[in-house]
Amino acid sequence: MHNSKKSSTFAANFDTIVKNSIKSTQMKENNIPIVDCPYGDYMIGDASGKLMNEYGRYPCKIKCGVYALLVRGTAHATINVTEYDFKANDILLLEPGSFLLIREFSEDALVYWIVFGSKFLEKHTVNNRMSLTSIQLHSPKISTTDNHAQVLVKMYEAVYAALNAQPSMLDTEKMTHIFNLLQASFARYAREQDEYLVKPLDRKTEIYQDYCQLVLKHYHEWHHVSQYADAMRLTLPHLCSTIKSVGDRTAGDIIIEAIITDAKSQLKITNLQVKEIALSLGFDNVAFFNRFFKSHVGETPKSYRNA
Repeated sequence: MHNSKKSSTFAANFDTIVKNSIKSTQMKENNIPIVDCPYGDYMIGDASGKLMNEYGRYPCKIKCGVYALLVRGTAHATINVTEYDFKANDILLLEPGSFLLIREFSEDALVYWIVFGSKFLEKHTVNNRMSLTSIQLHSPKISTTDNHAQVLVKMYEAVYAALNAQPSMLDTEKMTHIFNLLQASFARYAREQDEYLVKPLDRKTEIYQDYCQLVLKHYHEWHHVSQYADAMRLTLPHLCSTIKSVGDRTAGDIIIEAIITDAKSQLKITNLQVKEIALSLGFDNVAFFNRFFKSHVGETPKSYRNA
């Protein structure tokens, strides 16, 4: 694998990616851990439902670009601030900066994935990333047919075999073409679905999407919906009613979910003191943070960390 350690089987690299990414991130980040490709520009592999569930307790931010296909089984995950259900033949697209929490995979689940590291994306795919960003802002999930899924499975396996040949049959230039091919294929699948047809967003949906993006950017410093209303130049009642009508949850709930998810991750993965975590999330008073966490999780931060 170019600039990467080679694996002997098409399996289990997910474990390596998570462990090495978290290990390198702990010393650098005072916020939710960031997962990147630890061994160079790109990696490819698969993961079982059992393995994915082992990491479901740990939310993270994605620094790399991820293309994944659920070959079989089901899955449930929170991406950014929205929950999604996945079934066999569904594609997952994760743009760098995405907020991910794996909630549950069925025991029989199997996921094929290709990861492109942040440095690879920055150097080789600046223009092409725009199409991925556009698709994912609408939805990071795309459903395909059995026939399309089988084509993707063969593509993944062919790339894996070429990448791990001795000597490797792929290099960065060829992987850039493969990235472009994946972009084009997934964009085509997206366009075939009614929900992805190019059409103007209604104003309520536009406000909802803008609000969610703003929360992901500022939840560690803005805890009140009024702050977002001011930034969006909307009245507080109008923003609250719009978010509730589109997302079937309150604007405040979205802020709380982002804060709690980040807090849970730091408590489980980092060695930061509770006070430090509270400060990183915009709480000057650790006692208030403790009450806030307990009211939404049902236990104190310390109890959650030690569980």
